[in-house]
Amino acid sequence: MHVIIVGAGEVGCNTAEILSREGHDVVVIESDNHKLAHVETLGDIMTVEGSGAHPEALEAAGVKICDLFIAVTNIDEVNIVACLIAKEYGVPTKIARVKSFTSKKDTPALSGTKLGIEMLINPMDTVAYELGNLVVHSKALEVAEFADGRILFVGYPLERDNPVCGLSLTELGDLGMVYPFVVTAITRKEDTIIPRGNTVLMEGDRIFLMVRREDHPSLRYLFGFDKEKNRRILILGGGDVGFKLASQFERDGARVTIADPDQEVCEHLADHLDTSLVLNIGITDVGTLLSEGLAATDVVVSVSDNEETNILAALLAKKNGVPRAISVVNSPAYVQLATTLGIDACISPRLAMATAILKYVRRGGILSIATVEENHAEVMEIVIPDSPDVSGKTLREVDFPKGAVVGAIVRADSVELPSGDTVLKAGDRAVVFTVAESLADVERFFEAK
Repeated sequence: MHVIIVGAGEVGCNTAEILSREGHDVVVIESDNHKLAHVETLGDIMTVEGSGAHPEALEAAGVKICDLFIAVTNIDEVNIVACLIAKEYGVPTKIARVKSFTSKKDTPALSGTKLGIEMLINPMDTVAYELGNLVVHSKALEVAEFADGRILFVGYPLERDNPVCGLSLTELGDLGMVYPFVVTAITRKEDTIIPRGNTVLMEGDRIFLMVRREDHPSLRYLFGFDKEKNRRILILGGGDVGFKLASQFERDGARVTIADPDQEVCEHLADHLDTSLVLNIGITDVGTLLSEGLAATDVVVSVSDNEETNILAALLAKKNGVPRAISVVNSPAYVQLATTLGIDACISPRLAMATAILKYVRRGGILSIATVEENHAEVMEIVIPDSPDVSGKTLREVDFPKGAVVGAIVRADSVELPSGDTVLKAGDRAVVFTVAESLADVERFFEAK
Protein backbone atom coordinates (compact mmCIF):
# COMPACT_ATOMS: atom_id res chain seq x y z
CA MET A 1 0.00 0.00 0.00
CA HIS A 2 1.30 3.47 -0.93
CA VAL A 3 0.58 5.85 1.96
CA ILE A 4 1.08 9.62 2.06
CA ILE A 5 1.15 11.34 5.45
CA VAL A 6 0.95 15.13 5.63
CA GLY A 7 2.47 16.45 8.86
CA ALA A 8 5.44 15.16 10.86
CA GLY A 9 4.25 15.92 14.37
CA GLU A 10 3.83 13.20 17.00
CA VAL A 11 0.78 11.68 15.33
CA GLY A 12 2.30 11.77 11.84
CA CYS A 13 5.63 10.30 12.95
CA ASN A 14 4.00 7.57 15.01
CA THR A 15 1.68 6.58 12.17
CA ALA A 16 4.52 6.63 9.63
CA GLU A 17 6.70 4.45 11.86
CA ILE A 18 3.92 1.87 12.38
CA LEU A 19 3.03 1.64 8.70
CA SER A 20 6.65 1.52 7.55
CA ARG A 21 7.40 -1.25 10.02
CA GLU A 22 4.53 -3.24 8.52
CA GLY A 23 6.05 -2.98 5.04
CA HIS A 24 3.94 -0.24 3.44
CA ASP A 25 5.44 2.39 1.16
CA VAL A 26 5.22 5.56 3.28
CA VAL A 27 5.92 9.14 2.22
CA VAL A 28 5.79 12.04 4.70
CA ILE A 29 5.24 15.64 3.54
CA GLU A 30 6.40 18.35 5.95
CA SER A 31 7.55 21.96 5.55
CA ASP A 32 9.91 21.83 8.57
CA ASN A 33 13.15 20.16 7.48
CA HIS A 34 14.16 19.50 11.11
CA LYS A 35 11.05 17.36 11.55
CA LEU A 36 11.78 15.60 8.28
CA ALA A 37 15.27 14.72 9.52
CA HIS A 38 13.65 13.02 12.52
CA VAL A 39 11.25 11.10 10.27
CA GLU A 40 14.18 9.63 8.34
CA THR A 41 15.49 8.05 11.57
CA LEU A 42 12.25 6.09 12.09
CA GLY A 43 12.59 3.59 9.26
CA ASP A 44 12.40 3.19 5.52
CA ILE A 45 10.32 6.33 4.97
CA MET A 46 10.53 8.73 2.03
CA THR A 47 10.22 12.45 2.80
CA VAL A 48 9.12 15.46 0.76
CA GLU A 49 9.73 19.00 1.98
CA GLY A 50 6.76 21.23 1.24
CA SER A 51 3.10 21.90 2.02
CA GLY A 52 0.56 19.12 1.87
CA ALA A 53 -1.91 21.66 0.49
CA HIS A 54 0.19 22.20 -2.68
CA PRO A 55 -0.25 19.86 -5.67
CA GLU A 56 3.48 19.99 -6.44
CA ALA A 57 4.35 18.40 -3.10
CA LEU A 58 1.60 15.81 -3.47
CA GLU A 59 2.83 14.80 -6.92
CA ALA A 60 6.39 14.50 -5.64
CA ALA A 61 5.05 12.17 -2.95
CA GLY A 62 3.30 9.95 -5.50
CA VAL A 63 -0.30 11.03 -5.03
CA LYS A 64 -1.25 9.50 -8.41
CA ILE A 65 -0.55 6.02 -7.05
CA CYS A 66 -1.63 6.71 -3.46
CA ASP A 67 -3.91 4.19 -1.73
CA LEU A 68 -4.29 5.99 1.62
CA PHE A 69 -3.89 9.73 2.28
CA ILE A 70 -3.56 10.93 5.90
CA ALA A 71 -3.43 14.65 6.77
CA VAL A 72 -2.45 15.23 10.41
CA THR A 73 -0.91 18.70 10.66
CA ASN A 74 -1.89 20.99 13.55
CA ILE A 75 -4.06 23.12 11.25
CA ASP A 76 -7.53 21.79 10.44
CA GLU A 77 -7.87 23.82 7.27
CA VAL A 78 -4.60 22.50 5.82
CA ASN A 79 -5.67 18.92 6.54
CA ILE A 80 -9.05 19.38 4.86
CA VAL A 81 -7.64 21.19 1.81
CA ALA A 82 -4.93 18.54 1.42
CA CYS A 83 -7.58 15.79 1.43
CA LEU A 84 -9.71 17.69 -1.08
CA ILE A 85 -6.75 17.97 -3.45
CA ALA A 86 -6.00 14.26 -2.96
CA LYS A 87 -9.63 13.56 -3.83
CA GLU A 88 -9.15 15.33 -7.18
CA TYR A 89 -6.26 12.99 -7.90
CA GLY A 90 -8.52 10.01 -7.30
CA VAL A 91 -7.07 8.81 -3.99
CA PRO A 92 -9.59 6.22 -2.70
CA THR A 93 -9.22 6.74 1.06
CA LYS A 94 -8.57 10.05 2.79
CA ILE A 95 -8.33 10.80 6.52
CA ALA A 96 -8.11 14.28 8.07
CA ARG A 97 -7.26 15.12 11.65
CA VAL A 98 -9.52 17.90 12.93
CA LYS A 99 -9.46 19.59 16.31
CA SER A 100 -12.14 22.27 15.98
CA PHE A 101 -15.05 20.00 15.13
CA THR A 102 -15.94 16.33 14.91
CA SER A 103 -18.24 14.31 12.70
CA LYS A 104 -20.87 14.17 15.44
CA LYS A 105 -21.16 17.94 15.49
CA ASP A 106 -20.48 18.73 11.85
CA THR A 107 -22.71 21.03 9.91
CA PRO A 108 -23.64 19.51 6.53
CA ALA A 109 -21.02 21.69 4.84
CA LEU A 110 -18.26 20.28 7.04
CA SER A 111 -19.26 16.63 7.19
CA GLY A 112 -16.81 14.09 5.87
CA THR A 113 -19.48 12.63 3.61
CA LYS A 114 -20.20 15.99 1.96
CA LEU A 115 -16.52 16.72 1.53
CA GLY A 116 -15.71 13.29 0.17
CA ILE A 117 -13.30 12.54 3.04
CA GLU A 118 -13.69 9.04 4.45
CA MET A 119 -12.82 9.97 8.04
CA LEU A 120 -12.63 13.20 10.03
CA ILE A 121 -11.08 12.36 13.38
CA ASN A 122 -10.44 14.33 16.53
CA PRO A 123 -8.12 12.30 18.80
CA MET A 124 -9.28 14.29 21.82
CA ASP A 125 -12.83 12.98 21.43
CA THR A 126 -11.50 9.45 21.42
CA VAL A 127 -9.30 10.17 24.43
CA ALA A 128 -12.23 11.60 26.40
CA TYR A 129 -14.36 8.56 25.56
CA GLU A 130 -11.64 6.10 26.61
CA LEU A 131 -10.93 8.02 29.82
CA GLY A 132 -14.64 8.00 30.65
CA ASN A 133 -14.71 4.21 30.28
CA LEU A 134 -11.67 3.81 32.54
CA VAL A 135 -13.27 5.95 35.25
CA VAL A 136 -16.58 4.05 35.08
CA HIS A 137 -14.75 0.71 35.32
CA SER A 138 -12.80 1.70 38.36
CA LYS A 139 -10.11 -1.01 38.29
CA ALA A 140 -9.75 -1.38 34.52
CA LEU A 141 -6.51 -0.89 32.62
CA GLU A 142 -8.16 -1.15 29.19
CA VAL A 143 -11.77 -0.95 28.01
CA ALA A 144 -12.93 -1.34 24.41
CA GLU A 145 -16.30 -2.16 22.89
CA PHE A 146 -17.08 -4.44 19.95
CA ALA A 147 -20.17 -5.77 18.18
CA ASP A 148 -22.09 -2.52 18.70
CA GLY A 149 -21.27 -2.57 22.41
CA ARG A 150 -22.40 -6.15 23.00
CA ILE A 151 -18.83 -7.37 23.67
CA LEU A 152 -16.40 -5.71 26.10
CA PHE A 153 -12.65 -6.19 25.99
CA VAL A 154 -11.30 -5.31 29.44
CA GLY A 155 -7.95 -5.48 31.18
CA TYR A 156 -7.52 -5.71 34.96
CA PRO A 157 -4.60 -5.99 37.39
CA LEU A 158 -4.51 -8.96 39.77
CA GLU A 159 -3.67 -7.34 43.06
CA ARG A 160 -2.75 -8.95 46.36
CA ASP A 161 -5.43 -11.24 47.82
CA ASN A 162 -7.41 -11.38 44.59
CA PRO A 163 -9.53 -14.56 44.88
CA VAL A 164 -8.45 -15.95 41.48
CA CYS A 165 -4.69 -15.84 42.15
CA GLY A 166 -3.32 -19.38 42.16
CA LEU A 167 -6.08 -20.76 39.95
CA SER A 168 -5.39 -22.28 36.55
CA LEU A 169 -7.51 -21.19 33.61
CA THR A 170 -9.10 -24.63 33.60
CA GLU A 171 -10.18 -24.13 37.22
CA LEU A 172 -11.29 -20.61 36.39
CA GLY A 173 -13.23 -21.98 33.42
CA ASP A 174 -15.30 -24.14 35.75
CA LEU A 175 -16.45 -20.91 37.40
CA GLY A 176 -16.98 -19.47 33.93
CA MET A 177 -19.81 -21.94 33.45
CA VAL A 178 -21.79 -19.44 35.53
CA TYR A 179 -19.89 -16.29 34.53
CA PRO A 180 -18.92 -16.76 30.84
CA PHE A 181 -15.77 -14.98 29.67
CA VAL A 182 -12.58 -15.62 27.68
CA VAL A 183 -9.10 -14.78 29.01
CA THR A 184 -7.31 -13.63 25.86
CA ALA A 185 -3.92 -12.60 27.25
CA ILE A 186 -1.87 -12.14 30.40
CA THR A 187 0.92 -9.60 30.86
CA ARG A 188 3.45 -10.86 33.40
CA LYS A 189 6.27 -8.42 34.03
CA GLU A 190 7.51 -7.61 30.49
CA ASP A 191 6.05 -10.68 28.80
CA THR A 192 2.71 -11.19 27.05
CA ILE A 193 1.33 -14.71 27.50
CA ILE A 194 -1.34 -16.24 25.29
CA PRO A 195 -2.81 -18.49 28.00
CA ARG A 196 -3.64 -22.18 27.92
CA GLY A 197 -5.72 -24.28 30.29
CA ASN A 198 -2.79 -25.02 32.60
CA THR A 199 -1.72 -21.34 32.84
CA VAL A 200 -1.90 -20.27 36.50
CA LEU A 201 -2.89 -16.70 37.39
CA MET A 202 -0.44 -14.93 39.69
CA GLU A 203 -0.41 -11.81 41.82
CA GLY A 204 0.87 -8.89 39.74
CA ASP A 205 -0.49 -10.26 36.45
CA ARG A 206 -2.50 -8.04 34.18
CA ILE A 207 -5.25 -10.05 32.55
CA PHE A 208 -7.23 -9.18 29.44
CA LEU A 209 -10.68 -10.66 28.94
CA MET A 210 -13.66 -10.64 26.60
CA VAL A 211 -17.14 -10.78 28.08
CA ARG A 212 -20.70 -10.08 27.01
CA ARG A 213 -21.82 -6.71 28.31
CA GLU A 214 -24.68 -8.22 30.31
CA ASP A 215 -22.26 -10.62 32.03
CA HIS A 216 -19.70 -7.97 32.95
CA PRO A 217 -21.16 -7.21 36.43
CA SER A 218 -20.88 -10.92 37.30
CA LEU A 219 -17.32 -11.00 36.01
CA ARG A 220 -16.38 -8.02 38.17
CA TYR A 221 -17.89 -9.75 41.19
CA LEU A 222 -16.01 -12.99 40.46
CA PHE A 223 -12.66 -11.20 40.21
CA GLY A 224 -13.34 -8.73 42.99
CA PHE A 225 -13.21 -5.71 40.67
CA ASP A 226 -15.21 -2.45 40.75
CA LYS A 227 -17.07 -3.11 43.97
CA GLU A 228 -17.79 0.59 44.40
CA LYS A 229 -18.50 3.32 41.88
CA ASN A 230 -16.31 6.39 41.57
CA ARG A 231 -18.52 9.19 42.91
CA ARG A 232 -15.90 11.88 43.67
CA ILE A 233 -13.80 12.73 40.63
CA LEU A 234 -10.98 15.27 40.30
CA ILE A 235 -10.01 16.37 36.79
CA LEU A 236 -6.65 18.11 36.44
CA GLY A 237 -6.65 20.21 33.26
CA GLY A 238 -9.57 22.19 31.89
CA GLY A 239 -8.98 21.96 28.14
CA ASP A 240 -11.21 20.18 25.65
CA VAL A 241 -10.73 16.74 27.19
CA GLY A 242 -11.22 17.99 30.75
CA PHE A 243 -14.39 19.85 29.81
CA LYS A 244 -15.84 16.83 27.96
CA LEU A 245 -15.11 14.58 30.92
CA ALA A 246 -16.61 16.97 33.46
CA SER A 247 -19.78 17.30 31.39
CA GLN A 248 -20.08 13.52 31.09
CA PHE A 249 -19.51 12.88 34.80
CA GLU A 250 -22.00 15.59 35.76
CA ARG A 251 -24.66 13.80 33.70
CA ASP A 252 -23.80 10.59 35.54
CA GLY A 253 -24.39 12.29 38.87
CA ALA A 254 -20.78 12.29 40.11
CA ARG A 255 -19.28 15.03 42.30
CA VAL A 256 -16.72 16.68 40.02
CA THR A 257 -13.88 19.06 40.80
CA ILE A 258 -11.84 20.44 37.90
CA ALA A 259 -8.62 22.45 38.22
CA ASP A 260 -6.66 24.55 35.73
CA PRO A 261 -4.05 27.35 36.18
CA ASP A 262 -5.49 29.50 33.35
CA GLN A 263 -8.09 32.01 34.57
CA GLU A 264 -9.85 32.31 31.19
CA VAL A 265 -10.15 28.55 30.95
CA CYS A 266 -11.67 28.43 34.42
CA GLU A 267 -14.15 31.18 33.56
CA HIS A 268 -15.24 29.17 30.51
CA LEU A 269 -15.63 26.04 32.65
CA ALA A 270 -17.65 27.90 35.27
CA ASP A 271 -19.96 29.32 32.59
CA HIS A 272 -20.61 26.00 30.85
CA LEU A 273 -20.59 23.39 33.64
CA ASP A 274 -23.52 23.00 35.99
CA THR A 275 -22.45 21.39 39.27
CA SER A 276 -18.66 21.02 39.02
CA LEU A 277 -16.38 22.87 41.42
CA VAL A 278 -13.84 24.85 39.33
CA LEU A 279 -10.45 25.66 40.88
CA ASN A 280 -8.10 28.22 39.31
CA ILE A 281 -4.86 26.61 40.56
CA GLY A 282 -1.87 24.69 39.25
CA ILE A 283 -2.66 21.02 38.87
CA THR A 284 0.27 20.05 41.12
CA ASP A 285 -0.79 22.47 43.91
CA VAL A 286 -1.24 19.68 46.44
CA GLY A 287 -1.84 22.00 49.40
CA THR A 288 -4.89 23.61 47.83
CA LEU A 289 -6.12 20.30 46.44
CA LEU A 290 -5.91 18.74 49.89
CA SER A 291 -7.90 21.59 51.37
CA GLU A 292 -10.54 20.97 48.69
CA GLY A 293 -10.89 17.28 49.56
CA LEU A 294 -8.18 15.50 47.56
CA ALA A 295 -7.83 12.79 50.20
CA ALA A 296 -11.52 11.89 49.86
CA THR A 297 -11.40 11.70 46.05
CA ASP A 298 -12.09 8.33 44.39
CA VAL A 299 -10.19 8.98 41.16
CA VAL A 300 -7.91 11.66 39.69
CA VAL A 301 -7.66 12.16 35.94
CA SER A 302 -4.77 14.36 34.74
CA VAL A 303 -5.41 15.68 31.22
CA SER A 304 -3.31 18.82 30.74
CA ASP A 305 -1.33 19.43 27.55
CA ASN A 306 1.94 18.58 29.34
CA GLU A 307 2.49 14.85 29.81
CA GLU A 308 5.29 15.29 32.37
CA THR A 309 3.00 17.44 34.50
CA ASN A 310 0.22 14.88 34.11
CA ILE A 311 2.48 12.11 35.40
CA LEU A 312 3.68 14.22 38.33
CA ALA A 313 0.13 15.29 39.25
CA ALA A 314 -1.10 11.69 39.16
CA LEU A 315 1.80 10.48 41.32
CA LEU A 316 1.20 13.26 43.87
CA ALA A 317 -2.46 12.26 44.03
CA LYS A 318 -1.53 8.61 44.65
CA LYS A 319 0.94 9.63 47.35
CA ASN A 320 -1.80 11.57 49.11
CA GLY A 321 -4.18 8.64 49.30
CA VAL A 322 -6.24 8.78 46.10
CA PRO A 323 -7.08 5.13 45.22
CA ARG A 324 -6.95 5.53 41.44
CA ALA A 325 -5.05 7.87 39.13
CA ILE A 326 -5.32 8.00 35.33
CA SER A 327 -3.17 10.15 33.08
CA VAL A 328 -2.97 11.34 29.47
CA VAL A 329 0.54 10.46 28.27
CA ASN A 330 1.73 10.56 24.68
CA SER A 331 5.30 9.22 24.66
CA PRO A 332 5.55 5.39 24.56
CA ALA A 333 8.47 5.54 27.01
CA TYR A 334 6.39 7.61 29.43
CA VAL A 335 3.42 5.25 29.14
CA GLN A 336 5.59 2.37 30.35
CA LEU A 337 7.28 4.51 32.99
CA ALA A 338 4.00 5.85 34.38
CA THR A 339 2.52 2.41 35.00
CA THR A 340 5.69 1.11 36.68
CA LEU A 341 5.66 4.15 39.00
CA GLY A 342 2.15 3.33 40.19
CA ILE A 343 -0.21 5.26 37.91
CA ASP A 344 -3.18 2.98 37.32
CA ALA A 345 -3.83 3.61 33.62
CA CYS A 346 -2.67 5.85 30.78
CA ILE A 347 -4.35 7.02 27.59
CA SER A 348 -2.35 8.17 24.57
CA PRO A 349 -3.79 10.63 21.98
CA ARG A 350 -1.05 9.45 19.61
CA LEU A 351 -2.24 5.87 19.95
CA ALA A 352 -5.91 6.85 19.63
CA MET A 353 -5.21 8.41 16.24
CA ALA A 354 -3.12 5.49 15.03
CA THR A 355 -5.81 3.01 16.09
CA ALA A 356 -8.45 4.82 14.05
CA ILE A 357 -6.20 4.88 10.98
CA LEU A 358 -5.22 1.21 11.17
CA LYS A 359 -8.76 0.16 10.29
CA TYR A 360 -8.11 1.49 6.78
CA VAL A 361 -4.77 -0.27 6.45
CA ARG A 362 -5.55 -3.78 7.62
CA ARG A 363 -6.43 -6.38 5.01
CA GLY A 364 -9.68 -8.34 5.06
CA GLY A 365 -13.06 -7.38 6.46
CA ILE A 366 -11.90 -5.34 9.47
CA LEU A 367 -14.83 -3.57 11.15
CA SER A 368 -13.11 -2.10 14.22
CA ILE A 369 -9.76 -2.15 16.02
CA ALA A 370 -8.45 -1.43 19.50
CA THR A 371 -4.71 -1.12 20.05
CA VAL A 372 -3.40 -2.44 23.37
CA GLU A 373 -0.10 -0.72 24.07
CA GLU A 374 0.22 -2.59 27.35
CA ASN A 375 1.24 -5.73 25.44
CA HIS A 376 1.89 -4.44 21.90
CA ALA A 377 -1.24 -6.08 20.57
CA GLU A 378 -4.49 -5.40 18.76
CA VAL A 379 -8.08 -6.50 19.14
CA MET A 380 -9.94 -6.66 15.83
CA GLU A 381 -13.54 -7.31 14.85
CA ILE A 382 -13.32 -9.18 11.53
CA VAL A 383 -15.89 -10.55 9.10
CA ILE A 384 -15.38 -14.29 8.57
CA PRO A 385 -14.81 -14.87 4.83
CA ASP A 386 -16.56 -17.38 2.60
CA SER A 387 -13.41 -19.44 2.31
CA PRO A 388 -13.14 -23.25 2.19
CA ASP A 389 -10.22 -23.11 4.63
CA VAL A 390 -12.30 -21.30 7.26
CA SER A 391 -16.06 -21.27 6.71
CA GLY A 392 -17.93 -24.27 8.07
CA LYS A 393 -15.00 -25.50 10.16
CA THR A 394 -14.66 -25.54 13.94
CA LEU A 395 -11.92 -23.58 15.72
CA ARG A 396 -10.39 -26.92 16.62
CA GLU A 397 -10.13 -27.90 12.95
CA VAL A 398 -8.57 -24.73 11.56
CA ASP A 399 -4.89 -23.81 11.76
CA PHE A 400 -5.44 -20.59 13.70
CA PRO A 401 -2.31 -18.44 14.13
CA LYS A 402 -0.29 -18.83 17.30
CA GLY A 403 -0.18 -15.65 19.32
CA ALA A 404 -3.85 -14.94 18.62
CA VAL A 405 -7.13 -15.85 20.33
CA VAL A 406 -10.72 -15.72 19.11
CA GLY A 407 -12.54 -14.12 22.02
CA ALA A 408 -16.06 -13.91 20.60
CA ILE A 409 -18.19 -14.86 17.62
CA VAL A 410 -20.95 -12.41 16.70
CA ARG A 411 -24.00 -13.41 14.68
CA ALA A 412 -27.00 -11.31 13.75
CA ASP A 413 -28.96 -12.08 16.91
CA SER A 414 -26.42 -13.64 19.27
CA VAL A 415 -22.93 -13.38 20.75
CA GLU A 416 -21.02 -16.59 21.49
CA LEU A 417 -17.91 -16.91 23.61
CA PRO A 418 -16.23 -19.70 21.64
CA SER A 419 -14.81 -23.11 22.45
CA GLY A 420 -12.88 -25.48 20.23
CA ASP A 421 -16.20 -26.81 18.89
CA THR A 422 -17.46 -23.41 17.74
CA VAL A 423 -18.18 -23.39 14.00
CA LEU A 424 -16.92 -20.46 11.93
CA LYS A 425 -19.58 -19.33 9.46
CA ALA A 426 -19.14 -16.94 6.54
CA GLY A 427 -20.58 -13.52 7.31
CA ASP A 428 -20.28 -13.89 11.07
CA ARG A 429 -17.87 -11.62 12.93
CA ALA A 430 -14.93 -12.78 15.02
CA VAL A 431 -13.41 -10.61 17.75
CA VAL A 432 -9.73 -11.55 17.82
CA PHE A 433 -6.88 -10.65 20.17
CA THR A 434 -3.45 -10.83 18.50
CA VAL A 435 0.07 -9.89 19.49
CA ALA A 436 1.96 -7.79 16.96
CA GLU A 437 4.10 -10.70 15.74
CA SER A 438 1.00 -12.65 14.67
CA LEU A 439 -0.86 -9.77 13.06
CA ALA A 440 0.07 -10.58 9.46
CA ASP A 441 -0.87 -14.23 9.98
CA VAL A 442 -4.28 -13.25 11.35
CA GLU A 443 -4.90 -10.96 8.37
CA ARG A 444 -4.02 -13.76 5.97
CA PHE A 445 -6.24 -16.23 7.84
CA PHE A 446 -9.30 -14.00 7.41
CA GLU A 447 -8.65 -13.05 3.78
CA ALA A 448 -11.18 -14.39 1.28
CA LYS A 449 -9.56 -17.00 -0.96
